Amino acid sequence: MQRPLPNEHNPYFANYIDLVEEGDFFELLKKNTKETIEFFGSLPAEKLDYRYAEGKWTLKEMLLHITDTERVFAYRALVAGRGDNVTILYSMDENMYAANGHVTNRTMVDLVEEFAAVRIASEKLLANLTEEQTYFLAQQKPYPVSARALGYVMIGHIIHHIRVAKERYL
Repeated sequence: MQRPLPNEHNPYFANYIDLVEEGDFFELLKKNTKETIEFFGSLPAEKLDYRYAEGKWTLKEMLLHITDTERVFAYRALVAGRGDNVTILYSMDENMYAANGHVTNRTMVDLVEEFAAVRIASEKLLANLTEEQTYFLAQQKPYPVSARALGYVMIGHIIHHIRVAKERYL
């Protein structure tokens, strides 16, 4: 799958897309999956509920945010990939999702397993789109978006959060 062009996504998403190295998209996606599972699966227990500042997410909340966002990106990629230019896609309120995630009594193992299951579904969806389908644009507000842009955003979004976790939590 080719790297998206700037007209295929909200300019904000370029921040994530630019974090994705050059290479075969599907190899990069599988590498990202493996690195995400290894990173979150190896965090010290005493850091899982730590907040580096008031109002910031814990590492467990961060992983659930990654998983929730992956679900949203995958749905958007489905809409785009199927050529649905009627459905209007709106932004999500990530803080509302996090506030309603209720991770306090969940283990990191459970959260990692949930991420892995969601990522497998994303991998299958993206792998089974034709190259032509990856170019189709869905009507995401305020900018249209392609499935391939969303695939790259999935990878870059996680790279961003792992960097934040390393810099501010560990």
